[in-house]
Amino acid sequence: MLAACGGAAAAQVYDPPVPAAVAARMNLTALGAQSGFDRFIVYYRDGSGNGAALPASVAASTAPAARTARLRALGGDLARVSAALGVKLAHVRGLATGGELVGVQGQRLPPAAAQRFMTQMLANPDVTYVEPDRRMTIKMVPNDTYWQYQWDYYETTAGMNLPAAWDIATGSGVAVAVLDTGITAHSDLAGQTVGGYDFISDVATARDGNGRDSNPNDEGDWFAANECGVSYSSNSSWHGSHVAGTIAALANNAKGIAGVAFGARVVPVRVLGKCGGMISDIADAIIWASGGSVSGVPANPNPAKVLNMSLGGGGACGVTFQSAINSARSRGTTVVVAAGNENQNASNSSPANCTGVIAVAALDRKGNRASYSNFGAAVDVAAPGGDTAASAYDGILSTLNAGTTTQSTENYVFYQGTSMATPHVAGLVALMLSRSPSLSPDQVESTLKANARAIPGICSGGCGAGLVDAGKTLAALGGGGGTPPPGNVFSSGTDVVIPDLGSASSSIAVSGRGGNAPSALKVYVRIVHSYRGDLQIDLVAPGGKSFRLKNASSTDSAANVDTTYTVSASTVTANGTWQLKVADKYSGDTGYIDLWSLTF
Repeated sequence: MLAACGGAAAAQVYDPPVPAAVAARMNLTALGAQSGFDRFIVYYRDGSGNGAALPASVAASTAPAARTARLRALGGDLARVSAALGVKLAHVRGLATGGELVGVQGQRLPPAAAQRFMTQMLANPDVTYVEPDRRMTIKMVPNDTYWQYQWDYYETTAGMNLPAAWDIATGSGVAVAVLDTGITAHSDLAGQTVGGYDFISDVATARDGNGRDSNPNDEGDWFAANECGVSYSSNSSWHGSHVAGTIAALANNAKGIAGVAFGARVVPVRVLGKCGGMISDIADAIIWASGGSVSGVPANPNPAKVLNMSLGGGGACGVTFQSAINSARSRGTTVVVAAGNENQNASNSSPANCTGVIAVAALDRKGNRASYSNFGAAVDVAAPGGDTAASAYDGILSTLNAGTTTQSTENYVFYQGTSMATPHVAGLVALMLSRSPSLSPDQVESTLKANARAIPGICSGGCGAGLVDAGKTLAALGGGGGTPPPGNVFSSGTDVVIPDLGSASSSIAVSGRGGNAPSALKVYVRIVHSYRGDLQIDLVAPGGKSFRLKNASSTDSAANVDTTYTVSASTVTANGTWQLKVADKYSGDTGYIDLWSLTF
């Protein structure tokens, strides 16, 4: 199990030591995330000769013939490992990622014993990867406790400039899956949800008297002291309803709040209950929510183009999370996740450290990184997350329920956390896809980054490309009538080192535009450099014409370049290879091209 507000900061290998070749086939960092484990996820070669850690194809790894052979092998391995360790093991079920869930009966294995279990399983060379099934919990910093209170939308300092975006799109036609605690009845969410499913397989966690079912109702995640591995008790958070309200609460209905994408619809997917939720359930939910197939679960009639996961825990991403995310992305679904609330490097928090997600850090009302928010290179963008320690009104207001354990009357409450920042971004992605439905997950990410604005306050450790700007982002996709053609934004996020007293270049291939470039071509440039005055920056168009963006200056001692330049490029062809050339004119400082884009 993993706790959202804790987690291992680095890999920890328990006695006995594990050879590097074996360690590469297991998730060792997960062992530091909690004190005991009673379920593990095991991957075998898929029958096609694939021996990589990640299955080459989810479809291949779940094919009937391959699975029959895998289950036969698994039965033998469980008997062997059970005898070696003196524990009772049982197969629980197969996962949509191709893994097999194995349970330890009657006990929880401490980290050292869990390591021995994984090592024993890997004695079979056909086992490609093993990881503990860990528990995820909501990524929120709880507190006790109408448009004017939604500073996170409109204030100039740390708001996301949302009203300007609503002139262009409201999210109509887009489904956003909220993988969370489920949903409660609320008048500000009436008609704003569609479909949904309860993926919690454990009856005690689910609290609804059964396992998985088609009812995503939030049964409450309250617990008593010492029930969830902690000494304190907690009331029900109704966390999924708060997240759903930020994304899609009704607007212009003369009450309550407005959602970021009030024209969109939320698909509530219940994965968190009492004490949180398991990766094995969450992974299946990711695949189902994005339109994939999960054994024993009816097909999702409302596949989502955006997934919001305001949840997480410690340790490495792991094959199960990554495979599920890869599966969702393969269907064109953008996955937005919370960076975490541990005030640590987000590389230590999953699924924020998974590849292909948009990880969101939280800012307070003054535009500083919130004291709880994770940071670092794994963070992609930041959004308002609130700080109720400063004032309750400095939190994020959204839909909730007044019940302390079971549901009662509806209400509105200020919360804070990266859980609250994440749905701001998921809602913005829904606005983007409403405007430009053909955007791929990579295009969504690059467009968000290219149009983010500089962090208005202080972000020690790094908050990605900056604070998301809804108005600027939607304008980049075309601000007047009709849907713009795909490929409106072209970008490169590949890091290119700029040598001291040297030069570097990065290329973007533009296609499908036709004719010449616009007279107001937007060129966004983000360069990480300790002394930006050293840098001369040029844009080179197809055919070789050069446009000077920035001159070097010995008097500009500030760090980094984070600027959008406007270039009159109507005399050059749009299609072809564009280059950003950066020359370091003075010695003593270094850096790299982090991201740049062209907006046509």
